[in-house]
Amino acid sequence: MEMTQVLTRLKGYRGMVSKGLGTPLLVLAALGMVVLPMPAMLLDILFSFNIALAMVVLLVAVYTRRPLDFAAFPTVLLIATLLRLALNVASTRVVLLEGHNGPDAAGHVIEAFGSVVIGGNYAVGLIVFLILMIINFVVVTKGAGRISEVSARFTLDAMPGKQMAIDADLNAGLINQEEAKKRRHEVTSEADFYGSMDGASKFVKGDAIAGIMILFINIIGGFIIGMVQHAMSFGDATRIYTLLTIGDGLVAQIPSLLLSIAAALIVTRQNTDQDMGQAMLGQLFSNPKSLIITSAILLVMGVVPGMPHFAFLSLGLLCAGISWWLLKLEQRRAAQPKQEKGSGEAHPSHEPRELSWDDVMPVDIIGLEVGYQLIPLVDRAQGGELLNRIKGVRKKLSQDLGFLVPPVHIRDNLDLPPNQYRITLMGVTTGEASIYQDKEMAINPGQVFGTLSGIEARDPAFGLEAVWIGRDQVSHAQTLGYTVVDASTVVATHLSQILASHASLLLGHDEAQQLLDLVAKHQAKLVDGLVPEVISMGNLVKVLQNLLTEGVPIRDMRTILQTLVEYAPRSQDPDVLTAACRIALRRLIVQEITGGESELAVITLAPELERILHQSLQAGGNEGAGIEPGLAERMQRSLADASQRLELEGQSAVLLTSGILRNTLARFVKNAIPGLRVLSYQEVPDDKQIRIVSAVGQNQ
Repeated sequence: MEMTQVLTRLKGYRGMVSKGLGTPLLVLAALGMVVLPMPAMLLDILFSFNIALAMVVLLVAVYTRRPLDFAAFPTVLLIATLLRLALNVASTRVVLLEGHNGPDAAGHVIEAFGSVVIGGNYAVGLIVFLILMIINFVVVTKGAGRISEVSARFTLDAMPGKQMAIDADLNAGLINQEEAKKRRHEVTSEADFYGSMDGASKFVKGDAIAGIMILFINIIGGFIIGMVQHAMSFGDATRIYTLLTIGDGLVAQIPSLLLSIAAALIVTRQNTDQDMGQAMLGQLFSNPKSLIITSAILLVMGVVPGMPHFAFLSLGLLCAGISWWLLKLEQRRAAQPKQEKGSGEAHPSHEPRELSWDDVMPVDIIGLEVGYQLIPLVDRAQGGELLNRIKGVRKKLSQDLGFLVPPVHIRDNLDLPPNQYRITLMGVTTGEASIYQDKEMAINPGQVFGTLSGIEARDPAFGLEAVWIGRDQVSHAQTLGYTVVDASTVVATHLSQILASHASLLLGHDEAQQLLDLVAKHQAKLVDGLVPEVISMGNLVKVLQNLLTEGVPIRDMRTILQTLVEYAPRSQDPDVLTAACRIALRRLIVQEITGGESELAVITLAPELERILHQSLQAGGNEGAGIEPGLAERMQRSLADASQRLELEGQSAVLLTSGILRNTLARFVKNAIPGLRVLSYQEVPDDKQIRIVSAVGQNQ
């Protein structure tokens, strides 16, 4: 039993060691190549491995569909560069120590590149090596490094906008949390990748410079060692050490050039899921006109005396043949019957598709547009809190109003001033203001004990005087009695105020049906057969919208539906049904106004004024068009004065009138006196005591 346990532990240790020894062994191998002398056979194996590794990396870069699919490329590039440099050090040691023994002293790979590839001519080899270095350093590496730098900068600059777009799609319900998390990870990975590629390109550039320096060090060192230590002639030392150095340099620089090309291919790829070969061929030969013109030029050059006729004429005929084939292919696609296009097979076409209803974008129910300097407010990566505040606003309003408030679609708008935001409902601008995301708003609540230096403004939600101040002035502003809030709170409060005052616009047929489905889970009999047998969906939506317009929440759907079941068979007039629902909801309405107080302070109309208004309604209709303008002006002034007196006493302003006048007077004071609520006598609960504080019209 003990031996079994020992073997089990040894297996566990072996698994841990095999998983964690890869990187240390790689570092030790590179260190060993730098420090320890290596035999020629091992050098041949490592040089061959280096060339094979570079070819594999290049082919992977070619066949990778997206740059992020080869996200480990910067690390692979660094490791391959370090291994090659360590191998250069090891080969330099062997060349300088054993070079006097002949061209094969440093291994057969270096000998082959020094003799076979360049024909044993060290002058030709030196020129070829320098050309390769120029191509690698000046053209490929420099261009790839510049593209890497620009791509990294643009990718990092675009991150806030991409994050904001993801959050906006999430808030709008276009994507779920998992999809948003996946897209955020892709954005972060893209930024990390291009940032790493910017740094990795510097390794490639340094590797090219190191190759040139190693070349001259080996040649000069070989001359000195060959002639001084081994008494070689100048010609022999020049021939042997130059060939060995050129062979060593070519063996190292060919993989370096392959890796540089791979880096250039990766950074010049678009971050789209497509095959590079297909994309290049498809875009190069998508237009046959370019090939037709090219073939004509080549054919003309081919018949000019003195030109190589075979080369130009053959290439011209080849281009003409390809262009003819592409034209025939386009004609065949255009001549295909329409029924084949609808058979389910995908036929690529370069013709613009016909417009459809999918091209008509629906208007956003709730929209929030921000200037570019306000993007940090909606970018969580930069500490923006506005998205969380908006979610809190939606949750609070949904609980208060009784239905789910639609998502807010957030987008940046370059047409707006940098510090301005705009709130839209159904595509119509409903509110806008200028804010400063790096400052705080100090609001004057009505009584303060000093002034503040800053940018004067007004609170966009309630129109109070305010000042935008620096964050270092917050404590001072609070001691003076100001209410200090940040920019996110200003926008969220403004949005909440607009949504609450326009709640009826947010409720449509879909929301009404969802409310019915919600009630049906617990009172199935109440909902069964209600729509459309008892009341149409249109009238139900209108009744709910009327209640929301008058500030009555629709949380108690059970009472509303019971009232409609009772009164809808008698009348389908939405105003009549709304009045019946208000009476049924009177306890909720009064509680929203006064809270838990047992006494209700009200403003009433004088009996003579009510009689005049009744006569005006009969003469001018229920919209109040028959009210004499002078009387309407005096009524408005008197109601505003009485309402202001009640508000100064800390009580809600309520106008109590007859049921016939309530609807008309509610419309009359809605915009003129926003804080005044209009109730009918039937809407006062039996357990509430009425205290009349003012009677309008006694002296009119």
